[in-house]
Amino acid sequence: MAYQNITGSLSPQDIQEIKAALQKVQQKLPFLVTLSADERRKLVKMGDKSLAFVNNSITAAQSNREILPATFDVDELVRDYQLASALTELLISMQQLTEQVDDTLMAVGSEAMTGSLTVYDYVKTASKKTPGLKTVAEQLGERFKAIGKGRSAKTPVS
Repeated sequence: MAYQNITGSLSPQDIQEIKAALQKVQQKLPFLVTLSADERRKLVKMGDKSLAFVNNSITAAQSNREILPATFDVDELVRDYQLASALTELLISMQQLTEQVDDTLMAVGSEAMTGSLTVYDYVKTASKKTPGLKTVAEQLGERFKAIGKGRSAKTPVS
């Protein structure tokens, strides 16, 4: 669907229900870990191209258990692969949702900023003739004091 102006809202109850649903998802994944940047860098990676390799190694291990050390747990390898496959499927769904939330946030934020810039322009103009608006115009103008050369009030910095 093509982007159009967004008209939507989330009530405090909606937000609480969404947060509760996300907590429920986290509860269903009690084994999740948080890796440091160093830990991530040191791990052997399994990407899409490695799925077939891992699957084939499982078949080889199951068919040839006698060549593996007795301490090698083939069943654990299978469980790891199955969990990796399931998490990959979930991650794709979550990434799609995250992308939609991020895109919507960007679009609605742009709408809010565009509307606010229009208000600011009108306040600046009206402040020249309407008592009491000069302070409001100055307050709104604080947002643009850090703008460097080559930028205008229409392209605010974050």
